[in-house]
Amino acid sequence: MGRETPGRRGENHRIRRTFRHRTRRPPSRKKEPMALYEHVVISRQDISPQQAEALNDTLKALVEAGGGTVAKIEYWGLRNLTYRIKKNRKGHYSLLAIDAPADAVKEMERQLSINEDVLRYLTVRVDELDLELSPILARRDRDRERRDDAPQGAF
Repeated sequence: MGRETPGRRGENHRIRRTFRHRTRRPPSRKKEPMALYEHVVISRQDISPQQAEALNDTLKALVEAGGGTVAKIEYWGLRNLTYRIKKNRKGHYSLLAIDAPADAVKEMERQLSINEDVLRYLTVRVDELDLELSPILARRDRDRERRDDAPQGAF
């Protein structure tokens, strides 16, 4: 009589399991800190630099609406592409340094994929934001200084 049939559990196991299930707490949802991203956008050569800047402003508004901030926006200008993208040989490049939740970045990328003026975009998660001048703009400024310092020769 004290022996149970194989495969059957005793009454104590059921009671213990029920008691343990009732006292379990739901997992606590910790608020994750916002991630840091660098985002590069290449837009069509047909648009004006003002329209490219307006695109940057709309991206900034999208990120801020999602609860993030844009620490830096750099417009790199019209640059040659290495290879043709959607029949374009040039594109307006922009770099954004973003501190935002993943949902805001995902929504921004969704909007960019819909926009016909955008050729490509790339978002990279980084450990810390680099708020200094990017190497591309630093080189451009260095080249301008060299041209200004060069003597105006009489040829």
